[in-house]
Amino acid sequence: MTVIDGTLKLDPEEARRVRQERLERVGRWLLPLAIMILAIWLWDRICVWNEIPQYILPRPGVVLQTLYNDAGLLFSSLLVTLRITFLSLALAVIGGVGLSVLFAQSKWVEMSFFPFAIVLQVTPIVAIFPLINIYVNNQTTKLLLCAWIVAFFPILSNTTLGLNSVDRNLRDLFKLNGATRWQQLRYLRLPAAMPYFLGGLKIAGGLSLIGAVVAEFVAGATGQSSGLASRIIEAGYRLNAPRLFAALFLISLTGILIFLVLSLISHLILRRWHESALKQER
Repeated sequence: MTVIDGTLKLDPEEARRVRQERLERVGRWLLPLAIMILAIWLWDRICVWNEIPQYILPRPGVVLQTLYNDAGLLFSSLLVTLRITFLSLALAVIGGVGLSVLFAQSKWVEMSFFPFAIVLQVTPIVAIFPLINIYVNNQTTKLLLCAWIVAFFPILSNTTLGLNSVDRNLRDLFKLNGATRWQQLRYLRLPAAMPYFLGGLKIAGGLSLIGAVVAEFVAGATGQSSGLASRIIEAGYRLNAPRLFAALFLISLTGILIFLVLSLISHLILRRWHESALKQER
């Protein structure tokens, strides 16, 4: 950057870098939007060119019309799915962070109980559900438990990793100054683990939605108070492809919104001090 006639002017290299950053900021939103519009247009043209019946592959306009016509039914089911999703995510956060703190305080506890968390993670929920179905009578509790199992491990593993990744020199400095375990946890280990926890939270947010939908598929829940998965099953049985696609659209849109909201929360928390967020601010 140089000063000419009392005004600041960028040198060619700096100006090129600024232009590149502007293009990247625009392209980050414009390119995905353009590709999405192109994909929807191709979807519509394929249906027209091949004269595909509506019950096999509906045109995008038909799906939107169905979403409008069946809004009452679909959005009431969406609320049921969201309730299971957010409750399971909240329980995953409480349980995952609580256990992570316990693991950080005692290596013996971590070595004793962490393998059980891994077993829950690697065992397919469709294999666990028959046991849940035997021991749990309430339908909502069944769905909530299934979704919690799916969302729990990313919170636990990421937070535990963050708590155990504190700089050893800082830990020794706290000990030299007579800090208690609680003070080390509050002022050193928890802040250091925050980026790891938020990364796990973004993963768990999507998994909690997936867990809620898969749990309802496995449970075979039906009725007016059922979630979107039941609408997909029902539409499949009736060959009502437009409603099926409309329900899928709502699930996808919900997953995207959950990820964006959690990403925004993560950015707002970390933007003042963590390198990953500071780079996005530049």
